Amino acid sequence: MFFTPVASPAFRRAAYTPALHTADSKLERFLREAMLAPTAAAGAKACQFEQDDASYTLTLDTPGLAKEQLTIGIEGAVVRIESLADAPRSLKVAYELPQDIDVATSEAKLELGVLTLKLVKKQPVSNVSSLAIN
Repeated sequence: MFFTPVASPAFRRAAYTPALHTADSKLERFLREAMLAPTAAAGAKACQFEQDDASYTLTLDTPGLAKEQLTIGIEGAVVRIESLADAPRSLKVAYELPQDIDVATSEAKLELGVLTLKLVKKQPVSNVSSLAIN
């Protein structure tokens, strides 16, 4: 007869530390990114990012997609680009920029399978008020 000690599930969870399994987590993250974003894994030329004092310019390769098949959503500093369900290929990417975007003055252009977004930086509003001294 053989006896094996069995730890309770609560103890096993507490003993597991992700820091000890960094190689496993790096491999899992690589595989997850490769499966979810094949255009990003294809190469660095799939997306280009530039910025100046007033705006960000994001250039993304979208071959085979028409402007009617794309949606661009901007929420604060997050830009989401998705293809619709009836599009010939699937595209779903999101970018978080360092500063909020002014949607009213930003523009998007699609030419020859290249989507160019000119995203104007939102100027921070100062809430400073002066106080009179008595």
